[in-house]
Amino acid sequence: MSTSPSHPTSILILGSGELGSAILRALVAHPSYNPAVTTKLAILRRPESLASSSSSPSSLATPRGPVPLACEAADLARDPVASLAAVFRGYDVVVHAGGFAAPRGTLLRVAEAAVQAGVRRFFPWQFGADYEAVAAAAAERSGHGELLGEMLAVRKLLRGQRGTRWTVVSAGLFMSFLFLGGFGVVDLAGRKVRALGGWETKVTVTEAEGIGRMVAEMVFCPGEEMGGESGVVYVAGDTVSYAEVAEIVEEVYGGGFEREVLDLARLEKRIVQEPADVMPKYQHMFGAGIGVSWDKEKTVNYRRGIRLTSLREYVERNKDALADRNR
Repeated sequence: MSTSPSHPTSILILGSGELGSAILRALVAHPSYNPAVTTKLAILRRPESLASSSSSPSSLATPRGPVPLACEAADLARDPVASLAAVFRGYDVVVHAGGFAAPRGTLLRVAEAAVQAGVRRFFPWQFGADYEAVAAAAAERSGHGELLGEMLAVRKLLRGQRGTRWTVVSAGLFMSFLFLGGFGVVDLAGRKVRALGGWETKVTVTEAEGIGRMVAEMVFCPGEEMGGESGVVYVAGDTVSYAEVAEIVEEVYGGGFEREVLDLARLEKRIVQEPADVMPKYQHMFGAGIGVSWDKEKTVNYRRGIRLTSLREYVERNKDALADRNR
């Protein structure tokens, strides 16, 4: 394997969904990507998914032409850590891009496997909030224990070892999540916009493509933010208040939207009444306003002059698709 931390020879993406696909595209589009150096790109899929597919992608279509794409088979939630480590061991960089709906314990198992494999750099599934800041705000008392416990355990594990460098890319909330019916912020079909916590509460939002670009940036150019070592970096497409979210939605889709506040007391009541439902816990976390937003000037994309999509641009560009999704 190569010795330069900026030019890995092999990269494995765990997850081929919205984020995993965005990261793959961003990797091959990055100015530092060189197919003569990074000779192996791969995605990991479950064995049953591979078996049920008529074919697995063997290349990635890019403006530069097709890029060979390998495929690994493993079940992150069920395979022994040692088996996962055996797969990871063949790669310089491992990016966990499919962890949002993973069964409990999966995120820690994947991190353990990356450390056991001794991969050069590992990107855990930590693309959302600043979980340590949320925890410092006594989130345990607000029903966030199950959301934060594993995230914090992953960071403790990574900080307690020295063989694998790691990068957490904190990106806030995926922009698309604002329009997810279950999350409850923007309901286009019902013409309603809700504020979590209050209208002045702020949230950092980043489009999946923007997260992909910044993961690629940190893969190839870790830079001075971490001295090429390990740590947390912040990225942001936008940082907006819920009042600004409502204003953007109304300006793009026209007026007539009802506004409603889901205050913390109401969300805490739902957490008690519906303990098995994880969504009120996410709503409370993003309504509390701690560890879920940061100034754009603090971000690595701002410092490096990389412009990501703003919320207004995202809504204008996806106006029809978002409306269709909410019908």
